[in-house]
Amino acid sequence: MTLTGVTYIKVSVVYFVIGVLLGMYMSMAHDYTLASVHVHVNLLGWASFALAGIIYWLFPKAGASLLGKIQFWTYTIGLPIMMIGLAFVLEGKASFEAIIPIGATLVVVSVILFAINVLINVRPQSNVRRK
Repeated sequence: MTLTGVTYIKVSVVYFVIGVLLGMYMSMAHDYTLASVHVHVNLLGWASFALAGIIYWLFPKAGASLLGKIQFWTYTIGLPIMMIGLAFVLEGKASFEAIIPIGATLVVVSVILFAINVLINVRPQSNVRRK
């Protein structure tokens, strides 16, 4: 699978749908127990991942780099682990608390890799226009 900025954007749209549906569910049920899951899914899944996709689309060298690939997979694995663990804990299942730091660590590593990748591979480009 070739990872591109478009891949990131498509994955982010899935998180957008999940976040909006979770928000709608909470509103209809008048139960806001999962509000922090809703916020994290929208911020980390939708907004942050979409922005990474836009950056990687604008700077394809960064997206195609090994750092970009590792960053994608650590984020793609870590965020669901963190969100599922958090959802279970918020619903009173404390036995899932141990998986939250695993997912969170993967997300943090991913964000650090993204930052390093941007600092190394995002450079001004010549005046070549995209079609």
